[in-house]
Amino acid sequence: MDKKEVLRYLRTNSKTEDEAILSLVDEAIEKVENKVHPKTLYRIFDCNICGDEVEVKGFTFKSKRLADNLSGCKRLVLFGATLGIECDRMINLSLHENLSEGMALQAAAAQKIEEVCNSLEEEIKNEHGVLLRQRFSPGYFDLDITEQKKVFELLELTKRIGITLTQSCEMLPSKSVTAFIGID
Repeated sequence: MDKKEVLRYLRTNSKTEDEAILSLVDEAIEKVENKVHPKTLYRIFDCNICGDEVEVKGFTFKSKRLADNLSGCKRLVLFGATLGIECDRMINLSLHENLSEGMALQAAAAQKIEEVCNSLEEEIKNEHGVLLRQRFSPGYFDLDITEQKKVFELLELTKRIGITLTQSCEMLPSKSVTAFIGID
């Protein structure tokens, strides 16, 4: 795990020499690495881009930014990734017992889910011999967070890897990601 990125997520200087902070980050990284068991799922779909809409297997996602991101693509990857409920439990317990440790765990988990997503992208590129565009997730820019419901239906994320949606379309476990990636 990239310690500098964990420090960035912790909103501290990545070149800090403060031994207390560095020790806290090292411990958080170790706990996340040892106690978190990521799960991922992806599928490749044909897609059709028309104006500010992206159609995937009968579902329409309205977003000019997503359509621009996928412009020229005939296929896309749709994926979900999670660090699991145990990660949430570990962070929440730490936040109640030791705020500094909890914040360090949050930062380490944020870096870990990013690492998991990056690794999944590399796996997809190697397995399918494709070039991928930048990830694009519901809730960013003009792709409404409620579009998450369609992603969950297309991927069966609750059944397959245990991610659920709240009424406000936030994912549980909290360290979870869904994304579209255009295939060039």
